[in-house]
Amino acid sequence: MKILVCISRTADTTAKIAFTSNNTKFDETDVQFIINPYDEWYALVRALELKEKIGATVQLISVGGPETDPLLRRGLSYGLDSAVRVNCSNTDPFQIASQIAVHARSEGIDLILTGKETIDYNGSSVGGMVAALLGIPFISLATKFDLEGSKATVHREMEGGEETCEADLPLVVSCQKGVAEMRMINIRGIQTARSKPFQVLEPEPCQNRIQYLDFELPQAKAGVKLVPADQPEELVRLLHEEARVI
Repeated sequence: MKILVCISRTADTTAKIAFTSNNTKFDETDVQFIINPYDEWYALVRALELKEKIGATVQLISVGGPETDPLLRRGLSYGLDSAVRVNCSNTDPFQIASQIAVHARSEGIDLILTGKETIDYNGSSVGGMVAALLGIPFISLATKFDLEGSKATVHREMEGGEETCEADLPLVVSCQKGVAEMRMINIRGIQTARSKPFQVLEPEPCQNRIQYLDFELPQAKAGVKLVPADQPEELVRLLHEEARVI
């Protein structure tokens, strides 16, 4: 069985966000980048668990420039088999999904795992697009994933409860908290990652569907006003005159 794990490069959650070029480009100066946590902690680790359980071959893929290479090496440090980077610095979800789909089709991938969303753009569309381009099922927001032969059983959250889905491979699944237990990378994993297969592919021609016009930072939070417990009238006045619904 061949499993493909999609990872993306995102700014660390503690990074200070700023924009350049008249607010049309994210300023990467002094920003630390990480593997998107939903990709790393859940999709990647669940693939590793399947590798250990059934002997699957697991490959990482990311669409990006050379700056993505250290993150792919980090992913390999968990014990995965190989990595592929499509040499295309693009944030258009359709472009990214198209490159992943082309590679998955050429490799005969059985299962594609992604995180439920990215923490930078909060995007959650790539998994569904990959499935549509390949003409295979897509199940989102998985909290539990089991595999028996070529049939997958996926538990996913829904409003007011939980839904259980069954689907035959090939399949695309987006993962969230609950689908796997976080793991730590050890020194041996870091050392062996250096020698594992790492391939850089040139992108297939694909037209962008999205153009970012500009970015805008949210308004700074206002200071907190404390109202003494014996002045409820003042609290009522503030709620009527100054409070805003966000």
